[in-house]
Amino acid sequence: MKIATWNVNSIKARMHAVTAWLEEAKPDIACLQEIKTVDDAFPLMEIEALGYNVAIHGQKSYNGVAILSKLPFDEVSPRLPGDDEDEQARYLEVVVSGKDGPVRVASIYLPNGNPVLDDPMESPKYTYKLDWMARLKTHAAELLKNEDPLILAGDYNVIPRAGDTHDPKAWWGDALYRPETLQAFQALKYLGLTEMFEQFDGRDGQYSFWDYQGGAWPNNLGIRIDHLLLSPQAADKAKGIVIHRHVREGQKPSDHVPVVGEFNL
Repeated sequence: MKIATWNVNSIKARMHAVTAWLEEAKPDIACLQEIKTVDDAFPLMEIEALGYNVAIHGQKSYNGVAILSKLPFDEVSPRLPGDDEDEQARYLEVVVSGKDGPVRVASIYLPNGNPVLDDPMESPKYTYKLDWMARLKTHAAELLKNEDPLILAGDYNVIPRAGDTHDPKAWWGDALYRPETLQAFQALKYLGLTEMFEQFDGRDGQYSFWDYQGGAWPNNLGIRIDHLLLSPQAADKAKGIVIHRHVREGQKPSDHVPVVGEFNL
């Protein structure tokens, strides 16, 4: 089973790239982020024509997540629990039936968190990010009690290590790469989650995002912020991970590329 994550940066603007990649890579499950559309405007027919079931949790113009699956959905749960007033569409969770039982997959678009002011705790967007990460940790802890394979896939807006950026000194202090962010990410992993790239690759300089500005892509000025976090049951069935770097080429690409994990599920 191939399970992928990809921030498409607008499904409408990137539909040509999405369909081409789906036909090429043939993931069994694809977790999309930043679809930037309401549910009713999602290009459902085009995706279904490629053999996918589609679950959507959208929002007008911003955010939005979706999960495409060749397997039927047994459960679909939008929204991250813990804050009924949070209207941002950033979390979608599904359950499918693998060969050995239920497999739970979530598509995550974690808040960016910038700008960070001199006092980080007085920065509304950054405190929202940290609060969101705390809610994710609480929810993940509950999900882990099921003891089923769990894959939390998405754009985490977290640079885990210095080697995951082309210029760690320049990025240090940004909401993606600062002590509070890294501490929250580690706290999530300390629940017993494995970061799949670390498990199978771990090399420096393997990026998943290149900005549109400043020649970032041709000069390989990237960062790695798209991750798959695995429960022990999923990590035991994991076989390998690949960053589809070539998708950053072509006409009007997303600034992110797909990250694909393979599992014996």
